[in-house]
Amino acid sequence: MADRRPKILAFAGSMREDSYNKKLVKAAAEGARKAGADVTYIDLREFELPMYDGDIEAAGGLPGGAKRLKTIMKDHDGLLIASPEYNSSISGALKNAIDWASRPATKDEPPLDCFAGKTAALLAASPGALGGLRGLVHLRSILGNIRVIVIPDQKAIPKAHEVFDAEGRIKDDATRESVENIAAELARVTSALIGA
Repeated sequence: MADRRPKILAFAGSMREDSYNKKLVKAAAEGARKAGADVTYIDLREFELPMYDGDIEAAGGLPGGAKRLKTIMKDHDGLLIASPEYNSSISGALKNAIDWASRPATKDEPPLDCFAGKTAALLAASPGALGGLRGLVHLRSILGNIRVIVIPDQKAIPKAHEVFDAEGRIKDDATRESVENIAAELARVTSALIGA
């Protein structure tokens, strides 16, 4: 039995500074913290990740940004992801981050070392009527195929331009509570799986 708090890595699949999904994942993270998890927030803009190219990998291994991202991911038990919807799927930035992180940094690294057995919870926010729901279908499939345990509950928030206040907080109490509940459930499931 582990005697520690579950560690959750929170990030959005958006590069835009004023992203609705960055605001959403930060709001959700509070629910995980309230449920007893340690939460680390990262911004994908902080990592230098060229478009995945096997020739780049073959010539010099993983770029520094990919190695740094993998190290951070390996140090966490669960992933809290807010994913924008681009053309009915996930963003190129998010897919690219997943693709680089899925590659081994060393010859003896186990397959999918920073994904296999981890938990994840999915959220989305969009100005559109479906709230990014179609993208979450794809993200759930991708993560499941790389051996991530994705909890059933998820949240897609439509009309995102009306949801957040000037400080980036969710204005409606019921919406904020439902978002926090997703992250709290992730913390509980992760805690149970690591034996905390």
